[in-house]
Amino acid sequence: MSDMENATEAASLAIQFDRMKDVDKAVECYRTAARLLDRVRDSVPFERRQEIRDKVREYLARATALQEQKEEAQQAESERCMQQCYFLMQQALDADEADLKDLALQLYTQAVELAVSAKTSDVKILTKIKSLAAQALDRAEEIKGIKKLGALDINEPNRPTVSPNRAQFQREQSVHLKVSGGKHTYTEEEKEVLRTTSNINNNCFLPFMDVDLSEKFQYALPFEDRASELKLSSKQEQEFQCWIRPHEICSEPKLIVHDHVDCFSIKQTIVSDCSFVASLAVSALYERRFDKKIITSIIYPKNKNKQPVYNPFGKYMVKLHFNGVRRKVIIDDRLPYSKHGRLLCSYSSNKNEFWVSMLEKAYMKVMGGYDFPGSNSNIDLHALTGWIPERCAIRTGEADFNADTLYETIRSRLERGEVLVTVATGPLSDAEADRTGLVATHAYAVLDVRLADGVKLLKLKNPWSHLRWRGNYSELDADHWTLSLRSLLNYDPESAAQYDNGVFWIDYASILRFFDVFYLNWNPELFHYTYCIHQKWDAGNGPVKDIYNIGENPQFSLHVQGKGAVWLLLTRHITQIDDFRDNKEYITLLVYKNDGKRVYYPYEPAPYIDGVRINSPHYLCKVIVGESSTDRYTLVVSQYEKYRTIYYTLRAYATCPFALSKLEPYPHKKMLKGEWSGRTAGGCENHRETYPNNPKFVFTVPDTRVPCHVTIELKGPKQYQIGFNVTVESLEDPSVTAPFFKESSGAYRSGFVVLQLYNLPAGKYILTPSTFYPAQEGPFILEMRSTCELNCETRN
Repeated sequence: MSDMENATEAASLAIQFDRMKDVDKAVECYRTAARLLDRVRDSVPFERRQEIRDKVREYLARATALQEQKEEAQQAESERCMQQCYFLMQQALDADEADLKDLALQLYTQAVELAVSAKTSDVKILTKIKSLAAQALDRAEEIKGIKKLGALDINEPNRPTVSPNRAQFQREQSVHLKVSGGKHTYTEEEKEVLRTTSNINNNCFLPFMDVDLSEKFQYALPFEDRASELKLSSKQEQEFQCWIRPHEICSEPKLIVHDHVDCFSIKQTIVSDCSFVASLAVSALYERRFDKKIITSIIYPKNKNKQPVYNPFGKYMVKLHFNGVRRKVIIDDRLPYSKHGRLLCSYSSNKNEFWVSMLEKAYMKVMGGYDFPGSNSNIDLHALTGWIPERCAIRTGEADFNADTLYETIRSRLERGEVLVTVATGPLSDAEADRTGLVATHAYAVLDVRLADGVKLLKLKNPWSHLRWRGNYSELDADHWTLSLRSLLNYDPESAAQYDNGVFWIDYASILRFFDVFYLNWNPELFHYTYCIHQKWDAGNGPVKDIYNIGENPQFSLHVQGKGAVWLLLTRHITQIDDFRDNKEYITLLVYKNDGKRVYYPYEPAPYIDGVRINSPHYLCKVIVGESSTDRYTLVVSQYEKYRTIYYTLRAYATCPFALSKLEPYPHKKMLKGEWSGRTAGGCENHRETYPNNPKFVFTVPDTRVPCHVTIELKGPKQYQIGFNVTVESLEDPSVTAPFFKESSGAYRSGFVVLQLYNLPAGKYILTPSTFYPAQEGPFILEMRSTCELNCETRN
């Protein structure tokens, strides 16, 4: 075979190896082809010699480029190996300092093994790695001298010992809050509720416990979360190229670049989560302004200063508050990347910083993927911070809406760090959006609220980090920015006009005109007492609609022990993304001044607070207890139409002590069925001749040591007005005075009536159900619940 044929074959092989990314073989073949071509160059016709020279240069250039790429990759891998060694050492030192010797020993050992296996030709990096290995080995030997351990499993280190009490599934509470009622552990029912609603969008997110603080963050290979390649939105799919890790984007990735997070660096891209990004912005601003770690505290791993750190092994844990409690969300660091060389998720404008992208990815994992249908900032901020969500609709046309009071509340409370605020637009026409610079149905972060020279102003940030308000007090407004106002707000419209970062001032009057709702999330530290209950409301319990009867709805007794405020937050647990897309569950909380007793009729008595039925997961109502207020209330969970089982959390926050307990029905139950038919459809007592023909039931109260209380419910056709009477037939003890001769269920009602009887003495009682008019035929059901076992029989 001639040199030309050999050169052609070598070039062909080089191209094949190049495509297969086998760099060493490709480089060898390119160089062989170049050498053989150079050898035959002078033997070919003169006119072909330049062509041969060009091919020789092309093959040598490609070989050199591949070799350089390989060396750069090896260098990057060496530096990454050093980062991993540093990370392991830092984690080991932190565990060592916390006196978790077992965990520290395993991390030191892993650092040594990683250092030993490191392959690099960079002398400086190799020296640093060897130095780290020596430190780790020395300290590991010291620990072994303190405590002899068994075989060490490098792939799955043992967790540090946690005492049984500490690892228990306990009711969460903040340090500053006192748990009212003395109950610190979950009931079995509550555990089952929290377990059931841990399965969200086909992933499991368990409640966060102390044992999770020892989560493993280091692996032999870069960590990959099975569910981390989240479903992309349609806009993302159009641009998507690959999933990429931070170290593939920049050489020195960090979770947080400076010692604080920066609200102005946050940029939303094409994921439709403006409310979440606005929530990140107001949280980051609060963290920096008040030096309280409400955002960085939820990201793991951390260093000894409790600052979240970049993990070169690619695993993060985020603690989010949803479905009633803080929950553990695990992600890897792979992010969606565009064909055009940019991230397809929200990110920080500090190019080496990735906390924004990681928090968004954790939240999107819970929500089912990046094709998120959107929520609101109440939901998002509660998930991030656990702060109490309140929705304040802007209702300028309604008499009970006080715009001035709302503004002053937001201004004063935001200044004191008691609330986080976002504001959202409603629908806007294309012409309005173009004229105002506002985005329809879009959330904005409220960064500041100021009353300056009598002008009510708000400073907002568009999560897009561009596109600003164009009306009054914008940077384009030449009429309203007086010298005094510029000085008070330290604001120069001309300078602001040079760069659109999405931040702008707007007057409150324009907010009232173009925006729909404020979302406020209140700091729970405003309250000294709290309590929560996690419950299930079975689909089969109670009617579908709360029109006639709420007696079977979940009810709670609230006893306020002092004067002050009690805020009640009802949270419905959501497990499917479709619930956000098309939420058909409308729930609320009704509050009655009913001495803490069970309520049966929705509007008798009328509710003290008649909750608005909304299809949001959260509903907040406020009970203010003053000098003339009652101290016992009945709380009723209510719904518009209930077709399926509802899981929910009722949480109370108070400025004074209180007791909250579920109202359970009496333990003994009797169900009696009957019908009004022909002669027995006798009507009410107004019809003296036919009333005695109505069906009759006799129930016997036994002689017991404890008082006997009975609740009787009559259910019949809703087209009839129905009722019943209870009369005393006989008492076992003749010396006892009967509490009544006859008791009535009261006014005849459509389809449902109830009567509660207390302290019944032993004896026999006759129950007579009837319709209002005679000859109204149909079936009925009597349900009797009592504190003692009753004997019931039919009497013809």
